[in-house]
Amino acid sequence: MDESSGEPIYHIVPESELVRGIACGGYTPARFTEDGFVHCAAGRDVVLAVANDYYAQTDGPVLLLRIDPTRLAARLVFEAPVPIAGGGRSHLLPGTRFPHVYGPIVLSAVTGVGRLVQSAGHFEWPPEFAALEEAVRGVGTGSR
Repeated sequence: MDESSGEPIYHIVPESELVRGIACGGYTPARFTEDGFVHCAAGRDVVLAVANDYYAQTDGPVLLLRIDPTRLAARLVFEAPVPIAGGGRSHLLPGTRFPHVYGPIVLSAVTGVGRLVQSAGHFEWPPEFAALEEAVRGVGTGSR
């Protein structure tokens, strides 16, 4: 993906972490302080490889934020992978660069939220993306 193409980038997040990370019109993941940026991926194959490498054992729903890079307020840089300890390596293909967002994700940049579902031990691409407000409505209340 070309950095200037305007194609969506994606952030994978457990549902509970997304809800905890939303404040003041933005989303900041739990690892932000430690890493200094928001880990994202571009392209279906890379996104699914990252999901399988890092989220296969996650309890609870795993969500995929579709982000419009042209709406970001924070700096977006495509860089070499920065693997997180304990993750798999299938997403680390030669030449792959990952979008890193150096600040919170403004909620207006999130153009959809999909649910990643595992089938036969691997995540599948969400069949649909909902608005952020719909995706987090009722979380933790049992109304989903």
